[in-house]
Amino acid sequence: MRAEILYIADCPNSAAAGVVLRDALDETGHSNVVIEFRLLTSSEQAAEVPFAGSPTILLDGVDAFPPSARVTDLACRVYRSGQGPAGVPSAVDLADVIRERSDTAP
Repeated sequence: MRAEILYIADCPNSAAAGVVLRDALDETGHSNVVIEFRLLTSSEQAAEVPFAGSPTILLDGVDAFPPSARVTDLACRVYRSGQGPAGVPSAVDLADVIRERSDTAP
């Protein structure tokens, strides 16, 4: 599995996204996966990848929580959580996505 975090320079949640993703990967038996961080500095770069705001977490190149539309604005992302809007998804929700994707992998 490949894990990548797309983020912008002023994102206050990119480091937290890395912690949550690491916890979820470890929880699901993917502790050997290295998390890549990719800094996006322009709308043109954002248009070339499945960016939905910062941070966007990609698993094998696919957004872990696909939005209804991609964006090219260099802006923060808001995730839905049981407690309301959040800057990162919960480790539990992310682990569920990893398990689902692992179960359907060829």
